[in-house]
Amino acid sequence: MDDRTSLALPAPLRLVGFGIQLREWTDEDVPDLVALYDDPEIDRWTPVASPFGTGDARDYLAAARTKRADGHAVQLAITTDGRTALGEILLFHSAVDGRDVELAYGIGAAHRRRGLAAGAVRLMVDHAPRNTRARRAVLRIEDGNTASEGVAGATGFVLTDDDPVVRTAKGREVVLRTWCHLGDGGRPTGR
Repeated sequence: MDDRTSLALPAPLRLVGFGIQLREWTDEDVPDLVALYDDPEIDRWTPVASPFGTGDARDYLAAARTKRADGHAVQLAITTDGRTALGEILLFHSAVDGRDVELAYGIGAAHRRRGLAAGAVRLMVDHAPRNTRARRAVLRIEDGNTASEGVAGATGFVLTDDDPVVRTAKGREVVLRTWCHLGDGGRPTGR
């Protein structure tokens, strides 16, 4: 039996709720993507490097489409109106445990502290366990990223006792701690 989660989600995927609309990226989003990811805070906390220009955005979207087509990841624009991208949320196979799905997100500097990340995480957590074979939904958050820890706590995730995940990114060691989503019964979401 295959222990990997299934990310064969219908396309195009559109999720609506919590004042948020998640949708697939389009080529017209390149300027918004540049505005979102050409940011020192995004550079600090995510694998996306700044400066981030138009060519980087086109390459990023091409890679996202390939991962989507291959069933490895789903990357959705976070909007409030279904049009203007204010951030992004990702759902992907966990590299640590293939039975888990992992979420990651980034919000553009001009749009932070509006509940967009929390709304997007809630929407994805409501959708993902029903539509994947995930054992659990997790966030992996770098030590010191208090904003992401706040989103995790506000959306029903709790810090686990899983061993920290240590990676080298952009020439530095990154220590990620695992947060697991708890369902309504206080147990991890998924199966």
